[in-house]
Amino acid sequence: MDFSFFDASACAERRARLAARLGNLPALIAAGAPRPRGTHRGHYPFRAASHFLYLFGLHLPKAMGLWSGERWQLYLPEPAADAALWTGPVPDFAALSEMFGVAVLPMPRLAETLARKTTSTLPAPEFETCLEQSNLLGREIRPGVLPAADEPLADALIAMRLVHDAAGIAGLREAADATVAAHLAGLRATRPKIRESEVRAALEAELCRRNMTVSYTSIVSVRGEILHNEDHHHMLADGDLLLIDAGAETRGGWAGDVTRTWPVSGRFSPTQRDLYDVVLLAQAAAVAAVRPGLRYLDLQGIASHAIAKGLIGLGLLGGDPAELVADGVVALFFPHGVGHLIGLDVHDLDDLGDRAAYAPGRTRSTSPGFRALRLDRDLVPNMAVTIEPGFYQVPAILDDPERTRAARDRLRRERLAAFHDVRGIRIEDTILVTANGHEDLTSALPKQAPAVENAMRAS
Repeated sequence: MDFSFFDASACAERRARLAARLGNLPALIAAGAPRPRGTHRGHYPFRAASHFLYLFGLHLPKAMGLWSGERWQLYLPEPAADAALWTGPVPDFAALSEMFGVAVLPMPRLAETLARKTTSTLPAPEFETCLEQSNLLGREIRPGVLPAADEPLADALIAMRLVHDAAGIAGLREAADATVAAHLAGLRATRPKIRESEVRAALEAELCRRNMTVSYTSIVSVRGEILHNEDHHHMLADGDLLLIDAGAETRGGWAGDVTRTWPVSGRFSPTQRDLYDVVLLAQAAAVAAVRPGLRYLDLQGIASHAIAKGLIGLGLLGGDPAELVADGVVALFFPHGVGHLIGLDVHDLDDLGDRAAYAPGRTRSTSPGFRALRLDRDLVPNMAVTIEPGFYQVPAILDDPERTRAARDRLRRERLAAFHDVRGIRIEDTILVTANGHEDLTSALPKQAPAVENAMRAS
């Protein structure tokens, strides 16, 4: 078992802070279980649930961490007699106890301990562990459902994980550096007459070389108008734009997330360059605005307004930029949110939904272009977010009379036809909020159009 990434002091400090918030309220934190792949003898690589990883730092299958109201304890299943044969030597409970600085106990003793206390928990990401939590606590635990009894634990972890500590920021930097290197490997591999899968292979090989994996399924697609396209079978051709949305995950679980769009031929066509620059200016405007105290929702407005102005300048839209945003006309081309939290998950704290992503008292907007926003909190120092505006020509949107009704004659379809070689463009970076502004953790990856073309020629 690899312990090289384990930061015992950071985990101990986090547990102490959580204990101070909980007081004498007991809490059970589950690591989750390996998920079967094909048959019961095969499993997907195990990755601990993020709340557990935040507090205990290691990927320990079926582990349970318990705050008893007085002290932390860690419960583990006893290793099988032949475990060392199949998975290598594992430290015994005494060694793990010394490593964590907490009592490490066999799993059967947990039921006896919990029988005497009412204990809060958060659902594990898979049903097998939720069922075990239900049996241990005597009440139903389901993914995505948060009973009132568990809200104090959820709110405590949200407050802690929204603001990254020094170890978390170091993890995000490590993930960002690897993500940049992986994208550069993908860029160097890009050429006509190969499949998207070959570019994906080059990108992910760089992560494997660093003993990392991906933080989500890589999007490597000439069909950039499909926002979460996980197919990789298309051939690359001259004239295509290749959209790559991919990120590293460190051994400690920290996520990277970057999107770039570059021309397969190594040079943008005039129409591609025009729309690329619209998206780039929108992203730059949103990134420049990031600072403590700013409401994240305002970044959606900044990016959308910039896209409106850019599309008016190209003759694709007519009218007032503010009205085009308010009426949902810009959302015909930019239908998603401008970004999200990032940390131990690429969409950090997503398991707790809008309770985590939206500040108390805020609810999702019903306005087109804003209702898909994943985050509506005021930014604070050491919060990490992504900024990722885009432009897409999605037939299911543009060919739908109901969706386009509000556009009326402000949508200039004849002019839009000249931009048929642009299916989708997205530009995304990972941004750390600082005391006085922000830091772009992925700025080393080229995104100005001339820099992108130069990098492709150099490869």
